[in-house]
Amino acid sequence: MSMQSRRSTIPPFYVMDVWKAAAARARSHGDVLVLAAGQPSTPAPAPVLRATGAALGTELLGYTETFGILPLREAVAEHHTATYGYPVDPDDVVVTTGSSGAFTLLFLAAFDPGDTVVVARPGYPAYRNTLTALGCRVLELDCGEQTRFQPTVAMLAALPEPPAGLVVASPANPTGTMIDPAELAALARWCEANGTLLISDEIYHGITYSDSIGGTSSAWETSREAVVIGSVSKYFSMTGWRLGWMLAPAGLRPALQRLASNMTVCPPAISQYAAVHAFGTEAKQELDGHVRRYAVNRRLLLEGLPKIGITDLAPADGAFYAYADVGHHTRDSLAWCAEVLAHTGVALAPGLDFDTARGHRTVRFSFAGATADIEAALARLGPYLTR
Repeated sequence: MSMQSRRSTIPPFYVMDVWKAAAARARSHGDVLVLAAGQPSTPAPAPVLRATGAALGTELLGYTETFGILPLREAVAEHHTATYGYPVDPDDVVVTTGSSGAFTLLFLAAFDPGDTVVVARPGYPAYRNTLTALGCRVLELDCGEQTRFQPTVAMLAALPEPPAGLVVASPANPTGTMIDPAELAALARWCEANGTLLISDEIYHGITYSDSIGGTSSAWETSREAVVIGSVSKYFSMTGWRLGWMLAPAGLRPALQRLASNMTVCPPAISQYAAVHAFGTEAKQELDGHVRRYAVNRRLLLEGLPKIGITDLAPADGAFYAYADVGHHTRDSLAWCAEVLAHTGVALAPGLDFDTARGHRTVRFSFAGATADIEAALARLGPYLTR
Protein backbone atom coordinates (compact mmCIF):
# COMPACT_ATOMS: atom_id res chain seq x y z
CA MET A 1 0.00 0.00 0.00
CA SER A 2 1.43 3.35 -1.04
CA MET A 3 0.92 6.29 1.29
CA GLN A 4 1.67 9.92 0.55
CA SER A 5 0.77 13.13 2.31
CA ARG A 6 -1.38 15.85 0.76
CA ARG A 7 1.49 18.29 1.18
CA SER A 8 3.67 16.15 -1.08
CA THR A 9 1.35 16.57 -4.07
CA ILE A 10 2.91 19.86 -5.12
CA PRO A 11 3.94 20.24 -8.77
CA PRO A 12 7.29 18.73 -9.74
CA PHE A 13 10.29 20.80 -10.82
CA TYR A 14 9.82 20.16 -14.55
CA VAL A 15 13.32 21.17 -15.55
CA MET A 16 14.58 18.04 -13.79
CA ASP A 17 12.77 16.01 -16.48
CA VAL A 18 14.67 18.03 -19.08
CA TRP A 19 17.98 17.24 -17.37
CA LYS A 20 17.08 13.54 -17.39
CA ALA A 21 16.19 13.67 -21.08
CA ALA A 22 19.36 15.63 -21.84
CA ALA A 23 21.45 12.98 -20.08
CA ALA A 24 19.77 10.30 -22.18
CA ARG A 25 20.47 12.32 -25.33
CA ALA A 26 24.10 12.66 -24.31
CA ARG A 27 24.38 8.89 -23.94
CA SER A 28 22.64 8.13 -27.24
CA HIS A 29 23.98 10.94 -29.47
CA GLY A 30 26.84 12.56 -27.59
CA ASP A 31 25.84 15.99 -28.92
CA VAL A 32 23.73 17.60 -26.21
CA LEU A 33 24.08 21.31 -25.43
CA VAL A 34 22.53 22.05 -22.04
CA LEU A 35 21.06 25.56 -21.80
CA ALA A 36 18.60 24.40 -19.16
CA ALA A 37 20.81 24.21 -16.08
CA GLY A 38 20.61 27.06 -13.59
CA GLN A 39 24.18 26.64 -12.45
CA PRO A 40 27.71 27.67 -13.44
CA SER A 41 29.62 25.29 -15.69
CA THR A 42 32.84 25.89 -13.75
CA PRO A 43 34.23 24.31 -10.55
CA ALA A 44 34.68 26.07 -7.24
CA PRO A 45 37.48 28.66 -7.22
CA ALA A 46 41.03 27.43 -6.70
CA PRO A 47 41.43 28.70 -3.09
CA VAL A 48 38.30 26.77 -2.12
CA LEU A 49 39.60 23.58 -3.67
CA ARG A 50 42.95 23.97 -1.90
CA ALA A 51 41.19 24.62 1.40
CA THR A 52 39.09 21.51 0.92
CA GLY A 53 42.18 19.34 0.72
CA ALA A 54 43.67 21.03 3.77
CA ALA A 55 40.47 20.59 5.79
CA LEU A 56 40.34 16.88 4.97
CA GLY A 57 43.75 16.48 6.56
CA THR A 58 43.40 18.79 9.54
CA GLU A 59 39.75 19.13 10.62
CA LEU A 60 37.52 16.61 12.38
CA LEU A 61 34.64 17.52 10.04
CA GLY A 62 32.08 16.53 12.62
CA TYR A 63 29.06 18.52 13.72
CA THR A 64 29.53 22.27 13.86
CA GLU A 65 27.51 25.01 15.52
CA THR A 66 23.97 24.92 14.15
CA PHE A 67 24.32 28.39 12.59
CA GLY A 68 27.76 27.63 11.13
CA ILE A 69 31.40 27.96 12.12
CA LEU A 70 32.49 31.39 13.31
CA PRO A 71 35.15 31.96 10.57
CA LEU A 72 32.51 31.48 7.88
CA ARG A 73 29.97 33.72 9.59
CA GLU A 74 32.70 36.34 9.95
CA ALA A 75 33.56 36.02 6.25
CA VAL A 76 29.92 36.40 5.22
CA ALA A 77 29.47 39.41 7.51
CA GLU A 78 32.60 41.07 6.13
CA HIS A 79 31.44 40.35 2.57
CA HIS A 80 28.14 42.15 3.11
CA THR A 81 29.79 45.10 4.83
CA ALA A 82 32.40 45.47 2.09
CA THR A 83 29.86 45.09 -0.72
CA TYR A 84 26.97 47.21 0.54
CA GLY A 85 28.43 49.39 3.28
CA TYR A 86 26.13 48.29 6.09
CA PRO A 87 27.52 46.73 9.27
CA VAL A 88 26.84 43.03 9.80
CA ASP A 89 27.74 41.12 12.96
CA PRO A 90 28.61 37.43 12.65
CA ASP A 91 25.67 36.76 14.98
CA ASP A 92 23.37 38.14 12.27
CA VAL A 93 24.43 35.31 9.95
CA VAL A 94 22.65 31.95 9.85
CA VAL A 95 24.49 29.42 7.66
CA THR A 96 22.21 26.83 6.04
CA THR A 97 22.26 23.78 3.79
CA GLY A 98 22.00 25.75 0.57
CA SER A 99 19.65 28.67 0.07
CA SER A 100 16.92 26.03 -0.39
CA GLY A 101 17.51 25.01 3.22
CA ALA A 102 17.36 28.67 4.23
CA PHE A 103 13.96 29.15 2.62
CA THR A 104 12.45 26.02 4.17
CA LEU A 105 13.83 26.90 7.60
CA LEU A 106 12.68 30.50 7.35
CA PHE A 107 9.20 29.66 6.09
CA LEU A 108 8.76 27.27 9.02
CA ALA A 109 10.05 29.82 11.52
CA ALA A 110 8.09 32.82 10.28
CA PHE A 111 4.76 31.57 8.91
CA ASP A 112 1.89 29.44 10.16
CA PRO A 113 -0.43 27.36 7.97
CA GLY A 114 -2.94 29.66 6.34
CA ASP A 115 -0.68 32.72 6.32
CA THR A 116 -0.61 34.62 3.05
CA VAL A 117 2.79 35.00 1.40
CA VAL A 118 3.18 36.99 -1.82
CA VAL A 119 5.50 35.97 -4.65
CA ALA A 120 6.06 37.31 -8.15
CA ARG A 121 4.86 35.53 -11.27
CA PRO A 122 6.98 34.55 -13.18
CA GLY A 123 9.32 33.41 -10.42
CA TYR A 124 11.33 30.59 -8.94
CA PRO A 125 8.93 27.65 -8.42
CA ALA A 126 10.43 26.42 -5.14
CA TYR A 127 9.14 29.53 -3.33
CA ARG A 128 5.57 28.74 -4.35
CA ASN A 129 5.79 24.97 -3.98
CA THR A 130 7.60 24.93 -0.63
CA LEU A 131 5.20 27.45 0.87
CA THR A 132 2.26 25.41 -0.42
CA ALA A 133 3.68 22.20 1.06
CA LEU A 134 3.95 23.97 4.42
CA GLY A 135 0.29 25.01 4.32
CA CYS A 136 0.71 28.69 3.47
CA ARG A 137 -1.59 30.54 1.09
CA VAL A 138 0.53 31.69 -1.84
CA LEU A 139 -0.61 34.84 -3.61
CA GLU A 140 1.04 35.38 -6.97
CA LEU A 141 1.41 38.93 -8.26
CA ASP A 142 1.21 39.06 -12.04
CA CYS A 143 4.39 40.97 -12.86
CA GLY A 144 4.79 41.85 -16.51
CA GLU A 145 7.16 43.82 -18.66
CA GLN A 146 5.71 47.15 -17.48
CA THR A 147 7.39 46.57 -14.07
CA ARG A 148 10.32 44.57 -15.44
CA PHE A 149 8.65 41.41 -14.11
CA GLN A 150 9.11 42.60 -10.52
CA PRO A 151 6.57 43.47 -7.78
CA THR A 152 5.97 47.06 -6.72
CA VAL A 153 4.67 48.90 -3.67
CA ALA A 154 1.58 49.87 -5.69
CA MET A 155 0.75 46.19 -6.17
CA LEU A 156 1.08 45.51 -2.44
CA ALA A 157 -0.95 48.56 -1.49
CA ALA A 158 -3.77 47.35 -3.73
CA LEU A 159 -4.15 44.10 -1.76
CA PRO A 160 -7.13 43.78 0.62
CA GLU A 161 -4.75 43.48 3.58
CA PRO A 162 -1.01 43.27 4.13
CA PRO A 163 0.32 39.74 3.66
CA ALA A 164 2.41 37.90 6.23
CA GLY A 165 5.35 37.77 3.85
CA LEU A 166 6.74 38.93 0.52
CA VAL A 167 9.47 37.09 -1.39
CA VAL A 168 11.47 39.09 -3.94
CA ALA A 169 14.51 38.16 -6.01
CA SER A 170 16.88 40.60 -7.67
CA PRO A 171 18.38 39.50 -10.02
CA ALA A 172 15.50 37.10 -10.53
CA ASN A 173 15.14 33.58 -11.82
CA PRO A 174 13.95 33.06 -14.58
CA THR A 175 13.87 36.60 -15.99
CA GLY A 176 17.22 37.94 -14.84
CA THR A 177 15.55 41.26 -14.09
CA MET A 178 16.48 43.48 -11.16
CA ILE A 179 14.52 45.73 -8.85
CA ASP A 180 15.60 49.35 -9.02
CA PRO A 181 17.35 50.24 -5.73
CA ALA A 182 14.79 52.95 -4.95
CA GLU A 183 11.92 50.51 -5.48
CA LEU A 184 13.58 47.85 -3.30
CA ALA A 185 14.01 50.44 -0.56
CA ALA A 186 10.35 51.42 -0.92
CA LEU A 187 9.29 47.77 -0.70
CA ALA A 188 11.38 47.31 2.44
CA ARG A 189 9.85 50.39 4.08
CA TRP A 190 6.31 49.32 3.14
CA CYS A 191 6.85 45.82 4.52
CA GLU A 192 8.32 47.09 7.78
CA ALA A 193 5.48 49.59 8.23
CA ASN A 194 2.79 46.97 7.51
CA GLY A 195 4.15 44.03 9.48
CA THR A 196 5.03 42.03 6.36
CA LEU A 197 8.23 39.99 6.43
CA LEU A 198 10.33 40.91 3.40
CA ILE A 199 12.46 38.01 2.18
CA SER A 200 15.06 39.26 -0.29
CA ASP A 201 16.65 36.51 -2.37
CA GLU A 202 20.06 37.92 -3.29
CA ILE A 203 21.78 34.71 -4.40
CA TYR A 204 22.56 36.08 -7.88
CA HIS A 205 24.34 39.15 -6.56
CA GLY A 206 27.71 39.54 -8.20
CA ILE A 207 26.33 38.54 -11.60
CA THR A 208 25.21 41.81 -13.18
CA TYR A 209 26.03 43.67 -16.37
CA SER A 210 27.12 47.16 -17.32
CA ASP A 211 23.71 48.12 -18.69
CA SER A 212 21.78 46.84 -15.67
CA ILE A 213 19.34 49.28 -14.10
CA GLY A 214 20.56 51.16 -11.04
CA GLY A 215 23.06 48.58 -9.81
CA THR A 216 22.62 45.90 -7.16
CA SER A 217 21.21 46.83 -3.77
CA SER A 218 20.39 44.83 -0.66
CA ALA A 219 17.26 44.91 1.48
CA TRP A 220 19.33 45.39 4.64
CA GLU A 221 20.45 48.77 3.35
CA THR A 222 16.93 49.92 4.26
CA SER A 223 15.40 47.51 6.79
CA ARG A 224 16.95 45.22 9.39
CA GLU A 225 13.50 43.64 9.79
CA ALA A 226 13.93 42.01 6.38
CA VAL A 227 15.67 38.69 5.77
CA VAL A 228 18.44 38.54 3.18
CA ILE A 229 19.18 35.19 1.54
CA GLY A 230 22.64 34.43 0.14
CA SER A 231 24.41 31.40 -1.29
CA VAL A 232 27.74 30.19 -2.61
CA SER A 233 25.93 28.49 -5.49
CA LYS A 234 25.70 31.06 -8.27
CA TYR A 235 28.40 33.77 -8.34
CA PHE A 236 30.70 31.58 -6.24
CA SER A 237 30.28 28.57 -8.57
CA MET A 238 29.61 26.08 -5.76
CA THR A 239 26.10 24.69 -6.34
CA GLY A 240 26.72 21.10 -5.22
CA TRP A 241 28.46 22.18 -2.02
CA ARG A 242 25.00 22.96 -0.60
CA LEU A 243 25.79 26.02 1.44
CA GLY A 244 23.73 29.16 1.86
CA TRP A 245 23.04 31.76 4.51
CA MET A 246 20.60 34.33 5.69
CA LEU A 247 20.92 37.63 7.47
CA ALA A 248 18.16 37.30 10.03
CA PRO A 249 16.58 39.80 12.44
CA ALA A 250 17.34 39.04 16.08
CA GLY A 251 13.69 38.30 16.82
CA LEU A 252 13.66 35.37 14.39
CA ARG A 253 16.90 33.73 15.44
CA PRO A 254 15.61 31.74 18.46
CA ALA A 255 12.96 30.09 16.26
CA LEU A 256 15.53 29.43 13.54
CA GLN A 257 17.89 27.90 16.12
CA ARG A 258 15.23 25.59 17.55
CA LEU A 259 14.13 24.36 14.15
CA ALA A 260 17.56 24.03 12.55
CA SER A 261 19.09 22.16 15.50
CA ASN A 262 16.31 19.60 15.29
CA MET A 263 15.95 19.33 11.53
CA THR A 264 19.51 19.47 10.17
CA VAL A 265 21.85 19.84 13.21
CA CYS A 266 24.27 21.87 11.06
CA PRO A 267 25.24 22.56 7.44
CA PRO A 268 27.91 20.34 5.79
CA ALA A 269 31.17 20.83 7.67
CA ILE A 270 33.55 20.36 4.73
CA SER A 271 31.65 22.95 2.69
CA GLN A 272 31.82 25.44 5.56
CA TYR A 273 35.58 25.18 6.03
CA ALA A 274 36.13 25.45 2.28
CA ALA A 275 33.71 28.33 1.70
CA VAL A 276 35.60 30.61 4.08
CA HIS A 277 38.10 30.98 1.23
CA ALA A 278 35.48 31.86 -1.42
CA PHE A 279 35.42 35.49 -0.25
CA GLY A 280 39.10 36.33 -0.73
CA THR A 281 40.71 38.40 -3.47
CA GLU A 282 42.12 35.46 -5.41
CA ALA A 283 38.76 33.70 -5.56
CA LYS A 284 36.90 36.84 -6.59
CA GLN A 285 39.33 37.51 -9.42
CA GLU A 286 38.59 34.02 -10.76
CA LEU A 287 34.84 34.43 -10.25
CA ASP A 288 34.73 37.84 -11.92
CA GLY A 289 36.31 36.15 -14.93
CA HIS A 290 33.27 33.88 -15.11
CA VAL A 291 30.98 36.92 -15.07
CA ARG A 292 32.89 38.42 -18.00
CA ARG A 293 32.21 35.19 -19.91
CA TYR A 294 28.53 35.34 -18.96
CA ALA A 295 28.43 38.87 -20.36
CA VAL A 296 29.77 37.65 -23.72
CA ASN A 297 27.26 34.80 -23.75
CA ARG A 298 24.43 37.17 -22.83
CA ARG A 299 25.25 39.45 -25.74
CA LEU A 300 25.35 36.50 -28.13
CA LEU A 301 21.89 35.35 -27.01
CA LEU A 302 20.24 38.77 -26.86
CA GLU A 303 21.52 39.53 -30.35
CA GLY A 304 21.15 36.02 -31.76
CA LEU A 305 17.69 34.98 -30.58
CA PRO A 306 15.83 37.80 -32.42
CA LYS A 307 17.62 36.77 -35.62
CA ILE A 308 15.98 33.34 -35.41
CA GLY A 309 12.54 34.68 -34.57
CA ILE A 310 12.55 34.82 -30.75
CA THR A 311 12.05 38.51 -30.14
CA ASP A 312 9.99 38.77 -26.93
CA LEU A 313 12.71 38.68 -24.26
CA ALA A 314 12.78 39.87 -20.66
CA PRO A 315 15.53 42.39 -19.84
CA ALA A 316 18.44 40.22 -18.64
CA ASP A 317 19.81 42.64 -16.03
CA GLY A 318 21.68 39.98 -14.08
CA ALA A 319 22.01 36.25 -13.34
CA PHE A 320 22.62 34.09 -16.41
CA TYR A 321 19.20 33.66 -17.99
CA ALA A 322 17.29 34.85 -21.03
CA TYR A 323 13.54 34.39 -20.60
CA ALA A 324 11.55 34.28 -23.81
CA ASP A 325 7.96 34.12 -25.00
CA VAL A 326 7.71 31.44 -27.69
CA GLY A 327 3.92 31.53 -28.01
CA HIS A 328 4.25 31.81 -31.79
CA HIS A 329 5.78 28.32 -31.71
CA THR A 330 3.83 26.52 -28.99
CA ARG A 331 1.18 26.50 -26.28
CA ASP A 332 2.90 23.58 -24.53
CA SER A 333 6.41 24.60 -23.48
CA LEU A 334 7.19 21.23 -21.89
CA ALA A 335 6.41 19.30 -25.08
CA TRP A 336 8.13 21.96 -27.22
CA CYS A 337 11.34 21.73 -25.19
CA ALA A 338 11.26 17.95 -25.62
CA GLU A 339 10.84 18.38 -29.39
CA VAL A 340 13.67 20.92 -29.58
CA LEU A 341 15.94 18.56 -27.66
CA ALA A 342 15.01 15.62 -29.90
CA HIS A 343 15.58 17.55 -33.15
CA THR A 344 18.58 19.74 -32.24
CA GLY A 345 20.21 18.35 -29.11
CA VAL A 346 19.68 21.70 -27.33
CA ALA A 347 18.16 21.43 -23.84
CA LEU A 348 16.02 24.37 -22.66
CA ALA A 349 13.95 24.90 -19.50
CA PRO A 350 10.16 25.07 -20.01
CA GLY A 351 8.43 28.11 -18.58
CA LEU A 352 5.87 25.84 -16.96
CA ASP A 353 8.09 25.80 -13.88
CA PHE A 354 8.17 29.56 -13.50
CA ASP A 355 4.74 30.88 -14.49
CA THR A 356 1.47 29.16 -13.59
CA ALA A 357 -0.49 31.42 -15.97
CA ARG A 358 1.70 31.86 -19.07
CA GLY A 359 4.46 29.33 -18.60
CA HIS A 360 2.97 27.14 -21.31
CA ARG A 361 4.32 29.65 -23.85
CA THR A 362 7.68 30.64 -22.32
CA VAL A 363 11.15 29.10 -22.03
CA ARG A 364 14.34 29.92 -20.16
CA PHE A 365 17.77 29.89 -21.77
CA SER A 366 20.78 29.60 -19.45
CA PHE A 367 23.98 31.19 -20.70
CA ALA A 368 26.21 30.00 -17.85
CA GLY A 369 28.08 27.54 -20.05
CA ALA A 370 30.92 27.85 -22.51
CA THR A 371 30.71 30.55 -25.17
CA ALA A 372 31.24 27.92 -27.85
CA ASP A 373 28.13 26.10 -26.61
CA ILE A 374 26.03 29.25 -26.92
CA GLU A 375 27.26 29.80 -30.47
CA ALA A 376 26.62 26.16 -31.38
CA ALA A 377 23.13 26.23 -29.83
CA LEU A 378 22.13 29.28 -31.87
CA ALA A 379 23.52 27.64 -35.01
CA ARG A 380 21.40 24.54 -34.38
CA LEU A 381 18.24 26.33 -33.29
CA GLY A 382 18.20 28.75 -36.24
CA PRO A 383 17.49 26.23 -39.02
CA TYR A 384 15.00 24.33 -36.85
CA LEU A 385 12.96 27.35 -35.77
CA THR A 386 12.98 29.09 -39.15
CA ARG A 387 12.31 26.00 -41.25
